[in-house]
Amino acid sequence: MNLLEGKVAIITGAARGIGEGIALKFAEQGANVAFTYISDSSAERAHALESKLTRPGVRVKAWKSNASDFSQCEIFVNEVLKEFGKIDICVNNAGISKDNLLLRMTPEQWNDVIQVNLNSVFYMTKQVIRPMMKAKSGSIINMSSIIGEIGNAGQSSYAASKAGIIGFTKSVAKELGSRNIRCNAIAPGFVETDMTSYLKDGEGADKYKAGIPLGKFASPEDIANTALFLASDMASYITGQTISVCGGLNI
Repeated sequence: MNLLEGKVAIITGAARGIGEGIALKFAEQGANVAFTYISDSSAERAHALESKLTRPGVRVKAWKSNASDFSQCEIFVNEVLKEFGKIDICVNNAGISKDNLLLRMTPEQWNDVIQVNLNSVFYMTKQVIRPMMKAKSGSIINMSSIIGEIGNAGQSSYAASKAGIIGFTKSVAKELGSRNIRCNAIAPGFVETDMTSYLKDGEGADKYKAGIPLGKFASPEDIANTALFLASDMASYITGQTISVCGGLNI
């Protein structure tokens, strides 16, 4: 039996990278998947993924929706409920980075990162908990980062947003545990995605890999496997936790 058979999962920012990997894994395990993309430039890729994942017994649909806009989150969740009838799993994956030294960082750069990375988690979670509370069941998975745990020079805004997700996750877990709603975070290390493509080759990659005990970057599938575990009944007694998938970077 597939681990997510009959479940309905929402994933934000799933047209590429980690989100795409999670969508692939969830659909492979029998989940019906509703995922978002934000820009017109991602539309073709998003709809190609929608077609790729749809199969007998598995429905997949892409929505153009901005997770950092509260009203769009409300519309998106309501449309998913109309289309799929329920929401069992929510993966808050949308995120950006605008790295800069603090001395040079502008308020606009700071606010953009906090809005997309942290506020979107609040917006989406607020929308999905009502149907989950009604069903007395649900799994919320928030994408943090190892940088939110250990910090990094030039990434104060990114680190602050990802650390905020961890505190938010623990608080939601305490609020909603009595309703059988679990809330956990994943803290990836360096993952081979478009966001880290500038590190893929050369001395930059070697420098970071030297600090990773396993000696390599993660693949999106490595993160997706952890998300699958947290979304499934295998993690039915796990809530309020942050699982670092970082190759040992933080030890």
